[in-house]
Amino acid sequence: QQPLQGRVCMEIQAFADEGRTWTVTYVVFDPDSKDAVVIDPILDLDTTPWRTSTDSINQVIEFIEKKGLKVHWVMDTHVHADHITGAGELKRRLGAPMAIGAHICRVQEIFKQAFNLGDGFPTDGRQFDRLLNDGDTLQAGSLAFNVLHTPGHTPACCTFSIEDALFTGDVLFMPDIGVARCDFPDGSPKSLYNSVKNRLYEYPNSTRVFVGHDYPEQREFQYQTTIGQSKAFNCDLPNGISEEEFVAKIDKRDSTLPAPRLLFPSLQVNINAGELPKPENNEVAYLKVPLNFL
Repeated sequence: QQPLQGRVCMEIQAFADEGRTWTVTYVVFDPDSKDAVVIDPILDLDTTPWRTSTDSINQVIEFIEKKGLKVHWVMDTHVHADHITGAGELKRRLGAPMAIGAHICRVQEIFKQAFNLGDGFPTDGRQFDRLLNDGDTLQAGSLAFNVLHTPGHTPACCTFSIEDALFTGDVLFMPDIGVARCDFPDGSPKSLYNSVKNRLYEYPNSTRVFVGHDYPEQREFQYQTTIGQSKAFNCDLPNGISEEEFVAKIDKRDSTLPAPRLLFPSLQVNINAGELPKPENNEVAYLKVPLNFL
């Protein structure tokens, strides 16, 4: 698959959650038709009082309203393990349906067991409005996104391709940050190698890459690179590295990484399309934390 060329005058607005989740939310829109999508929104979670808020979503909605945009889809690149998705809240407030990769069903199966969610929790992805398969085209008015199944970080990761841009989620980061970890259940450095080397790196060098996170230490926060820059300088997966070398390198790196701080709150909510747990008879909702699961 190659980027679609010359279809629309596409613009991209990024919202960076620096200092907290280091996540980037994107609003992709056609300024002429006003058609738009939102990719990887977040619901804020303060773990000191364990309180959710919509500050990040409010910024996105303020921009959408200011531009007069019509949001056709809210899209998650995968089931995030480091922040709660804001897709459910955006659906409620904008009426826009939610889309995610079809392999979400496998992630639901894994974590239904981890959280002991019971027989009433479906694992067929019905919580989402559309499940995306590799090769699908997601139409959003004048915008058309190609869907690439790019597993490795999780079995359900997708990359969205439109015009000369790729939205890679956690699959491919800025060159000095590298690629995603692969030590979550059903993660696979071998699959990630194939997703990046044999799929994303097949796009033209000029293709823009918009990443899902950035973790800078001695530079400013960044979220945009190119396929050419990634192939030449990605610290984990430069163009010449073999699969065997890459797998050994990622396995060694991942063995030293701590679990994400918001792992269990994020997964419990995100496999349910951003729906928070229902309040119990005292009108308080509770999140489960499985002990010794990892």
